[in-house]
Amino acid sequence: MSVTATDLWRMSATDLAEAIRSRQASSQEVIEAHLRRIETVNPSVNAVTVVLAGQALAAAKEADHALAGGSDLPPLHGVPFTVKGNIDLAGTPTTQGARALADAYPRQDAPAVTRMRAAGAIPIGRTNLPTGAVRWHTDSELWGATVNPWDRSRTPGASSGGEAAALATGMTPLGLGNDTLGSLRWPAQCCGISALKPTLGRIPHATTLEPADLPVGAQLTGVEGPLARRVADLRAALAMMAGPTWRDPWTVPAPLRGPAPATPIRVALVLDPGGQGTAQQVQDGVRKAARALDDAGYAIEEAEPPSVDLAVKTLLEMLSTPGQRAGWQMMSSLMPADTRQFMSAFFEVAGNPDPVTATLSFMTRQSLLRAWGEFQETHPLIVAPIYTDIPFGAGTDLADGAVAETIRGMRMAIAVNTLGLPAVALPVGIGDGLPQAVQVIGPRYREDLCLDAAAALEDRLGIITPIDPR
Repeated sequence: MSVTATDLWRMSATDLAEAIRSRQASSQEVIEAHLRRIETVNPSVNAVTVVLAGQALAAAKEADHALAGGSDLPPLHGVPFTVKGNIDLAGTPTTQGARALADAYPRQDAPAVTRMRAAGAIPIGRTNLPTGAVRWHTDSELWGATVNPWDRSRTPGASSGGEAAALATGMTPLGLGNDTLGSLRWPAQCCGISALKPTLGRIPHATTLEPADLPVGAQLTGVEGPLARRVADLRAALAMMAGPTWRDPWTVPAPLRGPAPATPIRVALVLDPGGQGTAQQVQDGVRKAARALDDAGYAIEEAEPPSVDLAVKTLLEMLSTPGQRAGWQMMSSLMPADTRQFMSAFFEVAGNPDPVTATLSFMTRQSLLRAWGEFQETHPLIVAPIYTDIPFGAGTDLADGAVAETIRGMRMAIAVNTLGLPAVALPVGIGDGLPQAVQVIGPRYREDLCLDAAAALEDRLGIITPIDPR
């Protein structure tokens, strides 16, 4: 029994893999369905910037030939995926949305892309991001702005906003993005999809383009990760992409599943990080998640991990060291005015730490890691807001004071980046016409605990995408 083309673009990546494997659909049919969906909805969303139709169809035919020949099939055989514009995909430029990088062709795939291809997945396109992956709203000088499919007046998030919007509208079942200041989880909240920010060192990052190496603050905070509509797809993508490689010295051979914790697993519920205010729509979503996890047998307790505000301050200092600022000055001439405006405001909030303060920030990070580690001995999971308000108006992230205000609202997401902890973002419903979302934060290298809890939430609260753009 075959499935219809509409069914195909609505299906999850793992369900598509099973449909191809069981011959309910061919890889070519799956790819064609997603290409038609891109053709139909992308003009109104502007999420996919480069469509790899010819390459993808050729790869799909090869995948179908392998299936017919009875070959052993990799887990995501014949399934399409998309790649954010700052991740190397051989044969296409890694533009980062910048005109100056329009011809920046990498010599080889990023490690995550290599591993996705080895898992049988087929790249079908590149997705939009803000120029240089800077800002919390997706608008690049090369491709323009991406639209939030729920409400055109609001941001789709950033910097992985193109991926999130493409997933939310059924143009792809699986995407690759990255996260330094919430760039996977914030678009997930805005667009109503799921994302995994892994532990630092879990999924490798590497590029063949200069500058290939980042200042140490960025090395300690930025990670690659998958986006999808279903938690099962995040788990499958993590299994494919995780593991060490010489190309990224931070990566480690940590097991994908750790020892079973004591049950019931205790969950710290954070409604208003640091007591600085959280919108009612967001708090309602966090409470909804708490009720669902309680139903699933988790032990819920309102508690907050230590020193959230200090963790945010520490990351701002780590990303504002003299070396970091010097590197930005070298790149700033290649960037448009709005990117320079954002970075100027960001450095102003960070406060221009002197070399001693900047060095001490890395020591503070170590102290915070110990404090959070002790907290997670008794509360292995933390459920909290991603951004403490609903998505702001498109482009308003550059208004006076907006960068400081967004940092305040993103404080729990930023704290997670400071410490390199894993977190799964997922929708828990709809409030006032917009997605409600939470992040499930775990101890280092315990993505399994985050994914298990996220799956329990999804089972009870459902998924809310794909949708047609509104």
